[in-house]
Amino acid sequence: MNSDAPIDKTSRSSALLTLDNLNKSYGSFSISNLSLSINRGQILCLLGPSGCGKTTLLRLIAGLENLDSGAVWVTSQDVTHTPVHKRQFGMMFQDLALFPHKTVQENVAYGLQMSKQTREKIHAQTAEMLALVGLEKMAHRDVADLSGGEQQRVALARSLAPRPKLLMLDEPLGALDRSLREHLLQEIRRILKELQVTAIFVTHDQTEALTMGDVVGIMNQGQLMQLDTPRDLYLKPQNSFVARFLGFQNLLAGRVRPDGAVETEVGVLAGIKHQLAPGQGVTVVVRPELARTDPGDARAQPYHKLSGVVQESIFTGQQYRIKLQLSQNRILSFDLPNTNPPPESGQQISLWIDVAGFILIPGSRKVQEIQEGSRA
Repeated sequence: MNSDAPIDKTSRSSALLTLDNLNKSYGSFSISNLSLSINRGQILCLLGPSGCGKTTLLRLIAGLENLDSGAVWVTSQDVTHTPVHKRQFGMMFQDLALFPHKTVQENVAYGLQMSKQTREKIHAQTAEMLALVGLEKMAHRDVADLSGGEQQRVALARSLAPRPKLLMLDEPLGALDRSLREHLLQEIRRILKELQVTAIFVTHDQTEALTMGDVVGIMNQGQLMQLDTPRDLYLKPQNSFVARFLGFQNLLAGRVRPDGAVETEVGVLAGIKHQLAPGQGVTVVVRPELARTDPGDARAQPYHKLSGVVQESIFTGQQYRIKLQLSQNRILSFDLPNTNPPPESGQQISLWIDVAGFILIPGSRKVQEIQEGSRA
């Protein structure tokens, strides 16, 4: 996590990669006091908007950029000043940089040849990688004749062939259409896990990050905002930026009352479990999937009732995504099951929201600022 304190030696020795208090400035942009560790065989996804520092951080780890201060450790070795070619890191970018005049086999073998491996080892590891990515029957084809997805597999095989200590992937699927990206994402994760490769995967897509990562780090303006498992990241965002970037649109400004309930612009929310002090300002995250259209046995479990007019109803396949305008002139978004009849625009409806699913983030800005941030 972000911390001014350096990582202790015990934590460093148990990790494959440790970033210890990294600092780097470029004019008005800076990466500040960034520290984290990745265990052997773990996949870290760095997630954040364009310009947040994800690629800069990769370049600092790889040694393509020099640090202003801090250290990069691989197991117990400080590699901060180790030349790029001696770090034994692999890299795969959105621009695959394949050699169009070479065959698939020649592209995969390139890194092994540059590292002066024997002919037998080059042949064996190239064949192994091609089999792993399912391209063994295309070994002698020119890469220029392959589809985009097949070229991605060649690039992955080439980056894995030298058996890197760490593999870094920077938006590797960004140029592909969504259906192919989703398929290759699962394939890449399977291959990395099969080989037990430690990897850093950079993306700006929340779904990619949550699908690929064992842990996900969300970055903004050079800062590591939160580092967590995908599940805990989704269930426990630590600040409003993380919640918004994960796609949560329902952010309410609130304040804890003396009785423990939370007062918001859409009413008093009672029954939320928390340990916050009375008077504490909070941001309330209302997850969209927690709404139901009937109260059921609402008395047996805390629910908060919201009534309003459906402003928009979009069918997404398994559910309807609606925008509900409340009497307070506040619009919230919810995902409702595929029901018959479906919710329609202009319809007055009531929803019951499972209070157990509300997320409280300590600290709150003005209601208008949170609403504007949610629409950004």
